[in-house]
Amino acid sequence: MPEQLEGRNPVVECLVRGRRRVLRIWLDRGAKPEPRLQLMERLAAEKGVRIERVERQKLDKMADGRVHNGVVAEAEDLPAYTTALLLDELFLAGIDPFLVMVDEVSYEHNLGAVLRSGLGFGVHGVIVPTRRGAGLTSVVQRVSMGAAEVVPVVREGLYSALKPIKKAGIRVIGADMGGTPLGEIDLRGPLVLLMGGEGEGLGPELRSRCDQVVSIPLANQLESLNVSVAAALLMYEKRRQEGWFSAKGLDVR
Repeated sequence: MPEQLEGRNPVVECLVRGRRRVLRIWLDRGAKPEPRLQLMERLAAEKGVRIERVERQKLDKMADGRVHNGVVAEAEDLPAYTTALLLDELFLAGIDPFLVMVDEVSYEHNLGAVLRSGLGFGVHGVIVPTRRGAGLTSVVQRVSMGAAEVVPVVREGLYSALKPIKKAGIRVIGADMGGTPLGEIDLRGPLVLLMGGEGEGLGPELRSRCDQVVSIPLANQLESLNVSVAAALLMYEKRRQEGWFSAKGLDVR
């Protein structure tokens, strides 16, 4: 069944990345020309994708009141992954896996933000539970600003996902209060960052599966950060330790 994309950036990124085919695009007939729309129209013409100009009310109805920025599209589903399959692909390509697992992310904007940061910091996949929290919804894809087209999202029970990770000898670093302060723990090499849920944090069972637990020092008696913010800080610290930014010619001081 085709998947619905909502918003200019998700549709453009889907066309640019080419991991799946865009089937059809609906565009607000009142939309004014701007670079992003012009790029979308050019790419759609090159790929033979039909664009239909419609009244904005139709787009509002199609998106069920969600933000769409004047563009709605249908696309093929993204490739489906299991953790084991994703690891096999990475090892076959000679890549040290860097994955993020997030337990119980109910707020779709958080998962979208994790994906967006993951794209920026070279994460190879984000694993979320099958039954708890948000999946790859249209809102998640819009907030991710196209990152969902590049960073695979694996929906799998976290304990099942941890089995091939542990078998491969990849370290699992949990994020929770009371852990080793960030900056005092080695995050280099193959790694899985395990983030707790939005409300309860990292539960004792998942915590027991971690090789180490890291915490982010905070001032002013603040106990914790939004899960997407915390994940981004940990991603950054890993890549900083690895000299990733210098290798990419980025000046980080």
